Amino acid sequence: MSQFISVFDMLKIGVGPSSSHTLGPWRAAQEWVQKIRENTIFDAMDAVKVDLYGSLSLTGRGHATDLAILLGLSEADPEYIPIEDIFIIVDRINTQEEIHFKGGKKVPFLKNSIVFNRDFLPFHSNGVTFRAFSKGQEISTETYYSIGGGFIVQENDSLEDEIEINKQNFPYPINKAKQLEDYCEKEDLLISEIVFKNELEINSAEKIDFELNRIWETMLECMYIGCHTEGILPGGLHVKRRAYNTHQKLIKDATYSNQKEWITAIRSTEVRFREILKWVSCFALSVNEVNASLGRVVTAPTNGSAGVIPAVLMYYLVIENHEANFKHIKQFLLTAGEIGSIFKKNATISAAMGGCQAEIGVSSAMAAGALTELLGGTPAQCLVAAEIAMEHHLGLTCDPIGGLVQVPCIERNSMGAIKAINAAEMALDTDPKDVKVPLDKVIDTMWETAKDMHKNYKETSEGGLAIHVGLADC
Repeated sequence: MSQFISVFDMLKIGVGPSSSHTLGPWRAAQEWVQKIRENTIFDAMDAVKVDLYGSLSLTGRGHATDLAILLGLSEADPEYIPIEDIFIIVDRINTQEEIHFKGGKKVPFLKNSIVFNRDFLPFHSNGVTFRAFSKGQEISTETYYSIGGGFIVQENDSLEDEIEINKQNFPYPINKAKQLEDYCEKEDLLISEIVFKNELEINSAEKIDFELNRIWETMLECMYIGCHTEGILPGGLHVKRRAYNTHQKLIKDATYSNQKEWITAIRSTEVRFREILKWVSCFALSVNEVNASLGRVVTAPTNGSAGVIPAVLMYYLVIENHEANFKHIKQFLLTAGEIGSIFKKNATISAAMGGCQAEIGVSSAMAAGALTELLGGTPAQCLVAAEIAMEHHLGLTCDPIGGLVQVPCIERNSMGAIKAINAAEMALDTDPKDVKVPLDKVIDTMWETAKDMHKNYKETSEGGLAIHVGLADC
């Protein structure tokens, strides 16, 4: 049976700064609490301890993994929690040294209850173990792995368990890009149309539209907040927000009072090549500055690469097609989600497994393919665009300074967005019959590159810029 990954698995609403180091552990903590609630363990539990392993430990503090664990144990939902409540809950736990569960139960949770272990567990480099105790005796031990994009698994889970999807037959089962292309050619349908027909097997058309619009509105709000917020990012690197100043120079004296009016205002600005480059970069920077501040973003497919897809979609809306509407947004997100799912099925979207090629590279490929469809490209050309974008991210390492998703991560989103637009334009001028490297081959190559990459360059902060530029230099 072919694996099915929904667009809503690839594009999740959550809290920054990292899908694998923040959202994943948060969801794991929620799932563990739910599991122990289902038996007598919860009532008997009088202490909790958490062990972080591998990359979750090495860059966990910079990625707010410890905060995510506290919030998950408190049963807060990252998709809906008011951002201002995050630090209220965390400060209360740290001050009172206890977790407040729903229903009123309180359990001591000391400052040393989260242990950062440098050891790597064999199954995956992002491991977290939750332990419950009663009167000094351990009564529950569960280990979860955060495998990128907010996905979590336990060691014996299948992909179907991981994405919690019915094991049913879909009209167009897809594992490889070639299968997708063949379906499109045979049915004379766009990629987005094929994807939509699959999505209809698990959701109504109204539900799909509602959720896709909610994803877009979250992306738009994130860009809007980032473009209108100045200051210094948290974490100790003293990184100055740049989207605000860039936006001020580009928007000039335009007036607006909300996000929709903002789009109209941007459409009225200059569209010379340099301004277009700056706008795209500004959109991408804005998202990842919000992400770095524990703001709400959409994993696309990860938090670290959350700025690429919104930036490219916004480029289409404000530069390429001023008449664009939700129909175009829907096409873009459906196409992007399917391309991302093919990467996940055949390689990885986790920087801890594949370096930054698995995050920025995949997001750039997703955006390139989706933009190509909106610009009138054939399904085959969409896949060519995705291939071009990934081909020129192969080998990209993950080396965040100080374990923070800031340097070089924020800038890489701008570069990934620009590459996606360039890849789309190249693909539109390409006859797919002349292409030497199909998308499936570049995905295989990416995965082999990931496996060959030294572990220091896989989100450990033990290689690259992370060791050549220290906090003292900043």
